[in-house]
Amino acid sequence: MLTDLDLARTAALAGAEVALRHFAALSSLPREVKPDGSVVTAADREAEDAIRAVLRRERPGDAVLGEEGGAVGSGRRRWIVDPIDGTASFVTGDDRWLVLVALEEDGEVVAGVAAVPAQDSLWWAGRGSGAFRSALDGTRESRLTVSPAGPDTLEGSKLGVIPPPPNYLDSDRLIAAPLVAHTTESDWGVHAALLVAAGELDLALQTRGQIWDFASTSLIVTEAGGVHGGADGVRGPQAGTTLFARGPELWKAAHSALWPG
Repeated sequence: MLTDLDLARTAALAGAEVALRHFAALSSLPREVKPDGSVVTAADREAEDAIRAVLRRERPGDAVLGEEGGAVGSGRRRWIVDPIDGTASFVTGDDRWLVLVALEEDGEVVAGVAAVPAQDSLWWAGRGSGAFRSALDGTRESRLTVSPAGPDTLEGSKLGVIPPPPNYLDSDRLIAAPLVAHTTESDWGVHAALLVAAGELDLALQTRGQIWDFASTSLIVTEAGGVHGGADGVRGPQAGTTLFARGPELWKAAHSALWPG
């Protein structure tokens, strides 16, 4: 039987295969706008269906929460799925979109996978067992570690802000402004939280999102030695603005700038 982490990887790769097929034929992909203003496509729905099919086959008793299909089942084990994180980028041909699959057990994320299919990369972590990345086929595996050196103050720190254009709104700029004013804002070719885990950025700020946007990346960053949380402090993934940092002192400094008092 597959371990939970192996299953998360298998499910993410199943979703990635479907999404890549649509990514190769964007001109014929219909797009809709959901009530919250976000874009959704058949690629999102079919990728989530593929992920759910794998999870249902291997863990039929587990609950699943997906961005497109909602919540199914209940219990102490819940899979959290975002079939295409960054659909607004996906439909423009931007290759930075992700497939995210995580397992939450008794309210704590214990396994998380972030596939970046169009870049042939797979990122994952298991609670207490570290964080890693590889090619989609499992080759070129390496362990992830946050940068061991760097400033514990905002000045001199490298920051990545999520989401990227065209989904970066004036409201996002207002949220990020206190950090942008005191750090070096960096463009990123892979999700900025993953680059914190890889030691290439010091900070990442995701201005908005739901639990499926953060479940996988929060574990990958913390297992790489970093810190994750929100306005209410260091914690597990929740909806809202989320802050990632390579260390606790820098996280506190960024938190104070974003949420003074």
